[in-house]
Amino acid sequence: MKIISANLNGIRSAAKKNFFDWMAQQNADFVCVQELKAQQADMTPEFLAPHGFHGHFHYAEKKGYSGTGVYSRMKPSKVTIGFGNEEFDAEGRYVQCDFDQLSVISLYSPSGSSSDERQLAKFRFMDAFLPHLESLRQSGREIVICGDWNIAHKEIDLKNWKSNQKNSGFLPEERAWMTKLFDELGWCDVYRQLHPDTTGEAYTWWSNRGQAWANNVGWRIDYHVATPAIASSSTSAAVYKEERFSDHAPLSIVYDFPA
Repeated sequence: MKIISANLNGIRSAAKKNFFDWMAQQNADFVCVQELKAQQADMTPEFLAPHGFHGHFHYAEKKGYSGTGVYSRMKPSKVTIGFGNEEFDAEGRYVQCDFDQLSVISLYSPSGSSSDERQLAKFRFMDAFLPHLESLRQSGREIVICGDWNIAHKEIDLKNWKSNQKNSGFLPEERAWMTKLFDELGWCDVYRQLHPDTTGEAYTWWSNRGQAWANNVGWRIDYHVATPAIASSSTSAAVYKEERFSDHAPLSIVYDFPA
């Protein structure tokens, strides 16, 4: 079973850069996308159901902002849009699709880099989302949460960690929150289980400023976060960098788990 996570930084922009052509060649069972920057009216047939996939989406109320989606080969038995928080459900940050014992979730956590106000919003999101993560963990289901978490967990997860310790995405509070997910709630960072020591090849996002992409000055902020049993079934992971669909690179992980 193959699951891909991809922040598109605009679904229309990514489509023009051949994202859907690439997607058709991946033999994926699920593709989780973030940052659609589109409303329902903007979604073409190709965006809604590419290559025979079923698509389910959470659109932000604000035009040209945020948005998430899950594409699946199979039709889900249940779809949940939003996680029950009025402030962040208005921003289109969560889609959950259930299939028998498996749930696949696309998540787009807020960025706090644009202003102090947005960083405070990010902290509110973290506070609100933590109980939901606890509830999911206690549900007894096998779950994979794919998406842009906008946090680099450890020093190994970004190129210039020393100079970013006071910047959004690598703040001590954010990193401690991720540690709590893994060490206390029992979620698993699937990529790190497979590649505990990988640095530059693990990066999934590069700033558009300067020569970040050319010099691989990146951050690992896109994750598959999963329950232990399905995480332990993972067999391979890859960050695709041969083409650029956005400022992020798709993260693909293969699981030895029935799709």
